[in-house]
Amino acid sequence: MTRRPSIIILLSLVGLILMGCPKRPPAPAPYVERPPYVNPIDKILEIFSFAETLQSKASIRIDLVREGEKEVYILNGLILFQRPDKLRILGYHPLGMGLFDAFYRNGEFSLLIPLQKAAFSGEVSQFDGAMRKVGEIRVTSGMNEVRNIPNRIRIHIVEKEIEIDIRLKETLVNQELSEDAFQWALPEGVVERPFSSLLRRIK
Repeated sequence: MTRRPSIIILLSLVGLILMGCPKRPPAPAPYVERPPYVNPIDKILEIFSFAETLQSKASIRIDLVREGEKEVYILNGLILFQRPDKLRILGYHPLGMGLFDAFYRNGEFSLLIPLQKAAFSGEVSQFDGAMRKVGEIRVTSGMNEVRNIPNRIRIHIVEKEIEIDIRLKETLVNQELSEDAFQWALPEGVVERPFSSLLRRIK
């Protein structure tokens, strides 16, 4: 089933990158040793670290299973990166409407959701405990063999059955970014709240 992007896209994407996702009480199961924890945002930064700067359009597909039914969400995006640790991901409805603006810099994460006139921010380190409980998160990348640059990032939250496939296109490497590429300015009427308030809403 393919659906139009909605708030679940925002929460799934942000959950993937930084917090995991809302958890249901797990059924009792035998103990299985989990792979060593790796913060997924660190992995994404590592994938882009070959470049001083990178900007790319993106096609984002989110597959998840809710109540036994598979759901698919499609949206467009823009990715901006500057070494060593600036990353910005903007998500758009296929018709062009802005859905979210996610901004990471030096350990701090900010999220703007224009349709809800809401913004959230906080230190990524605050969510380490929650992220570890989510279970294994696999982050892999594919390469454009001609240009030798990444053209795909796949993120799989194993226990939650969530997969996010980000396909990069029209990628520009080591070119000057616009002056506002990493400027965080909230629209009029939007009040920034602690990220902990968003976590309470999506549990």
